[in-house]
Amino acid sequence: MNLKDLFEPKTMAVIGVSAANDRHPANVIYDKNKNRYPLGVYAVNPKGGTLHGDAIYPGVGDIPEKIDLAVIATRAELVPAVMSDCARAGVKSAAVISGGFTEGGRADLQERIVSIAREAGLPFIGPNCLGIYVPFKVDTFFLPVERMIKPEPGGVSFVSQSGGILVDQMIKFTQQGVGMAKAVSIGNKALIGEKEMLAWLAKDPQTKVIAFYIEGFAPGQGREFVLAADACAKPVVIMKSGKTAAGNRAVSSHTASLAGDYASFAAAMAQHNIIEATDERELVSYCEALGAYGRQAVRNIGIITGSGGHGAMAVDACMAAGLDAPELSGAVQTEMKNNLAESIRSIAALGNPADLTGSAVDEDFVASAGVMAASPEIDCVVVLLLPYLPGITLDIGVKLSSVSRRFKKPFIAYVPQVEKYTMLIEGFELNGIPVSSSIEGAVLMAKALAGRQPC
Repeated sequence: MNLKDLFEPKTMAVIGVSAANDRHPANVIYDKNKNRYPLGVYAVNPKGGTLHGDAIYPGVGDIPEKIDLAVIATRAELVPAVMSDCARAGVKSAAVISGGFTEGGRADLQERIVSIAREAGLPFIGPNCLGIYVPFKVDTFFLPVERMIKPEPGGVSFVSQSGGILVDQMIKFTQQGVGMAKAVSIGNKALIGEKEMLAWLAKDPQTKVIAFYIEGFAPGQGREFVLAADACAKPVVIMKSGKTAAGNRAVSSHTASLAGDYASFAAAMAQHNIIEATDERELVSYCEALGAYGRQAVRNIGIITGSGGHGAMAVDACMAAGLDAPELSGAVQTEMKNNLAESIRSIAALGNPADLTGSAVDEDFVASAGVMAASPEIDCVVVLLLPYLPGITLDIGVKLSSVSRRFKKPFIAYVPQVEKYTMLIEGFELNGIPVSSSIEGAVLMAKALAGRQPC
């Protein structure tokens, strides 16, 4: 299924605009794309008229250009007729924003629009969705510009059944500095679901990591998706709801999905190379780390800190995550000690974690990281950076990134996320080192890297 026109439209028709209500969802979509994106955007309403001086066309067939993407935001009972109009006009793709279909007890309406679209070869997402956001290209979300928080462009594409979850995650991605390639809300996924999105994003050059929020599948679809994800050359991260009986009921009322047996699905994910995020924090952490490094053979974690307490907490977090923080060999400890400033050699504890003490400076962290990264005993280095230490400068991120690149080992940093430390955090992130605001989050990033290489 060719989804190019969904993600890269040159022309858009917004169907359902109001000449009198600028707050109507269709009007919000029309205005933001008309004024902010490189698209030919046309307003459609059977009543005609004008909108801010531009013509409102009675139908899609009346527009003087062929339409790549139709955004449908009318009452549910009108959507089949609108879809038929789109098919006759040769529209190439559609996003059905309207709700009130299977999730509202109107399976008949949903079946009709699917039948029309299949016969016409017209791919669409939805209904009951927000649609698609692609940085600098298109935004079908009916959210006012001033209220949307958009991550910087990056390598994560996120597909969600829930529009609300998608928007919340975009906020969290922004807070964590995780860039996004595409954000897709698929709602009831009547025609295009996770499997189709996976197939398209697997070929998308901007996408490095594919993340999903999944509520459930129709019978047989879950197995097909898992097998497709196993064969994908890109990391696949899933956050699943409907894990309990009560959650199952909520899922069914939201998008009319069948949540199914969560335990069986979780086992299938683990067996088929899919990374499960058990909550939103894990989802963000996993996406950030995988976007930086991809999948790695990671198990043994080297920990460098300026505080013994932080180091102990990191070791506990590694054990809880199924990772190891092995005691460093005597030779590695000796080499590390010899590379430290003379002032801290006698007081640093160089097992694992390597506690360089509060007297350490940038060069001590860099030297210790180099010794750990060079050692076959360590697969990934986690640096617990305490910005309030007097010897730490804003340059430590770029210094450590050069070590990571030289030894081709992933580095992950913990830095408390407060405004005062923003420049230091950016020094890591701009140089390709993922940063977590919690010790547990840093370890989760390392966990995300672990596992066999994709098929």
